[in-house]
Amino acid sequence: MEIAVLASGSKGNALYLASGKTSFLIDAGLSAREIEKRLSLLNRTAASLSAILVSHEHADHIRGVGPLARRYNLPVYITEKTYVAAEGALKHLPHVEYIDPDTPFEIGAFWFSPFLVSHDAVEPLGFSLTDGTLKVGIATDLGVITQLVRENMRGSHIAIVEFNHDPDMLMDGPYPWDLKQRIKGRRGHLSNPTAAKFVETIFHRDLERVVLAHLSETNNTPEMALRCLMEKGPCRVAAEQVVVARPDRPVQVL
Repeated sequence: MEIAVLASGSKGNALYLASGKTSFLIDAGLSAREIEKRLSLLNRTAASLSAILVSHEHADHIRGVGPLARRYNLPVYITEKTYVAAEGALKHLPHVEYIDPDTPFEIGAFWFSPFLVSHDAVEPLGFSLTDGTLKVGIATDLGVITQLVRENMRGSHIAIVEFNHDPDMLMDGPYPWDLKQRIKGRRGHLSNPTAAKFVETIFHRDLERVVLAHLSETNNTPEMALRCLMEKGPCRVAAEQVVVARPDRPVQVL
């Protein structure tokens, strides 16, 4: 399996996965041109993609979905509620495949199990997926860890988890009070300490990588997120197993 985070953060999110002849994006929150550029840095092309999956309708997750789907005739896998909420931004799509939360589905070499997360979108999803050899769990853009999230992330060989903000930086930072409250609320984003404790609960001996995702450029730093994971877990994950996703360039995970 190949995994690369093309972008992660408040300005845009896109995750590339491939196994065998199947490759796809989960979200495409950059412009189509920028997605193509970042794929090219990995010696990959958008023309070879099998599909795009959409986690929720926020602009930093769907900006490039419509242009890429139309340009390369790609199917877009999305819940019906999310499609209705995003239709104005997505415009015409050549091929829409509706998916349901908690209902598994298949794309090529991959088997997906979507699950609901707590975020201020109409029907936001996390994903657990496998190609039959490795399990990948993706839990980003969520304000609280529910039992449903734990169950779906448990047993992941690759865990992609939101480490959005440091609580002190958020509260002392420049954001208006209502935005601070939204971010730290149950339908907002995970703090470093909450995410670190969550990673500890899903740790197992076959966990190969932990990806720290969706770091705020204003309210966090890669160093703070990594230190929180390594020191406050207390986490058994070794430093060489941790990958910090970036907003400005692709990061290879596997």
